[in-house]
Amino acid sequence: MALAPHILESLPILAPLPQVTLAHLAANALEEWYGKREVVLQKDGASPGLLFLLEGRLQGLDFTNDGREVGLYFINPGDYFGEVPLIDNDRQPEFVTALARSRVITLPKDIIRPVLFGVPKIAEALCRRMAIRLRQDTAHRRILGLPNPLQRVCAQLEVMWVTQNSQTVVAHAPTHQELAIMVNSSRETVTRVFQLLQGRGVVERDGNSLQVLQPDFIRQVAAGLLDVSKSSGE
Repeated sequence: MALAPHILESLPILAPLPQVTLAHLAANALEEWYGKREVVLQKDGASPGLLFLLEGRLQGLDFTNDGREVGLYFINPGDYFGEVPLIDNDRQPEFVTALARSRVITLPKDIIRPVLFGVPKIAEALCRRMAIRLRQDTAHRRILGLPNPLQRVCAQLEVMWVTQNSQTVVAHAPTHQELAIMVNSSRETVTRVFQLLQGRGVVERDGNSLQVLQPDFIRQVAAGLLDVSKSSGE
């Protein structure tokens, strides 16, 4: 069954396209559901095109030489992914897996690539996205170099939070396991860190989000300016 064009129109990067182009893309789109932990994109695989997440949640990850998972980024509904090999005609640089049952659409490479490079607004959006991802990767390398799990968790929260209506929030807050593989720690250690932060009234769960009640505390711990003696090591 062909995808309804209005679904593509709702995706920010495709919004500038005329209806006739959206209809053509929708007619050629591939839709697939993935179960939890199922691989959506294989590392070193060829580009299938540009992919969009409509429902669920995904994570980009890789593995160290000793087989340990390293979480790189999250993909939430409305996000696109798989753009790197699409742009440079090289291989997929990391795995993308499903964290929950997820609905994904693929716009095939031979159809979407001319559109991406032929529409200035979309090309600019791609460049901005690549710049954001580069900054995130730089921040992630810095976080992994911090000396203890408490600092790494706080630094990762600082990277992920946004300020909305004078509130500091981590939307779609990761689980302790998801956060652990991002900061090179164990789930148990991350749980102890959150017990400490929640016990001090620094953070508070709010459904799928995390309210950061004391952002200055998080910043100071992440920067190594505040020694919290109760923090647990690995």
